[in-house]
Amino acid sequence: MNSSDAPGSSVWDSAAVFKFVMQLLALGLLLVFCYVIFEPFLTPVVWGIVLAVTLAPLHTTLARKMGGRFGLSATLISVVLLLILLVPALWLLLASAGEMRELGQAYRSGDLHLPPPDVRVKDWPLVGEPLYANWTKASENLTGLIREHQEQVRSAVTFLLGLLANTARSIGIFALAVLAAGILLAYGKSAEKLASALFVRLGGPQGEGLADIAKRTIRSVVKGILGVSFIQSAFVGVGITIAGIPFAGLWIVICLILSIVQIGILPVAIGVIVYIWSTGSTLTAVLLTIWMVIASVIDNILKPILLGKGAPVPMIVVFIGAIGGFLHSGLVGLFTGSVLLSLGYKLVEAWLREPSETDEAPNVESGVAGM
Repeated sequence: MNSSDAPGSSVWDSAAVFKFVMQLLALGLLLVFCYVIFEPFLTPVVWGIVLAVTLAPLHTTLARKMGGRFGLSATLISVVLLLILLVPALWLLLASAGEMRELGQAYRSGDLHLPPPDVRVKDWPLVGEPLYANWTKASENLTGLIREHQEQVRSAVTFLLGLLANTARSIGIFALAVLAAGILLAYGKSAEKLASALFVRLGGPQGEGLADIAKRTIRSVVKGILGVSFIQSAFVGVGITIAGIPFAGLWIVICLILSIVQIGILPVAIGVIVYIWSTGSTLTAVLLTIWMVIASVIDNILKPILLGKGAPVPMIVVFIGAIGGFLHSGLVGLFTGSVLLSLGYKLVEAWLREPSETDEAPNVESGVAGM
């Protein structure tokens, strides 16, 4: 008798194989189409999940004080978040765009000027004399100097315009993310059960532990790294806006980027201090210098408070995640990239630390040898 004809044979017939392959193909096509349809909303939803996980303790406390009205609490948090973050961001963005437009008009009309440097710039160590000479040349004929270096200036202007456009897009994405976070908070219990079930399904018995690690990692990174970066950049923004530093919105965005990638705002602080001492009054220069020094070191005070005992992940992980996220999806990728890579790092670390089945099983050979 042919073995394939025997009862209980493990050999599949061609019809069963074809049916199984077609089912997998149909499922794969369905998943691909679902991803294509959902892909434009992926970044706002991911960032909304991050916000919802971070704000969940505040939401629970506020809802209890409101008599268990979770929907009202989620709505209130969303509105306040939009007002606190989006209104100043839009104002600075529009102000910076207006300044860029005025510069373009002044350049086209030949009325572009740069204030001359203070004579005290000459006395600065190392860079004083060359800086004074180049600054003086630019103040005497800025339009001519720009025309001499058109390629470099065009590249710089293109970068700044791209950064402004990226910032505007990120503000829109963040607004959608806040709305998504509000919906997730309003249905927090259902969303939490779904997330736990998903982790258990993917991670087995250790799934609940992985879900807890994911929750703690997201909150630690958002509060201790992204939150500190927001506070530090806002601190800088208040100072340079009051002092009248041009393009305050752009400098705030650059400070935010430098702070998230763990470089720090010192390069911007030095440039602002040099500018204000060369063009502003002595009192304004002194006050802004003190303000920028405080802004440069405030992260050393805030991080231990918000992070607790040490960073949740190595800073190189945050750096790579922020840079990769920025290259992939612009300014908003700074946030999602750093959070997601940190989360992946912690989950892989937890998975690697789990005892394997061979570690848990008794060593039979050693037991026999000892008999």
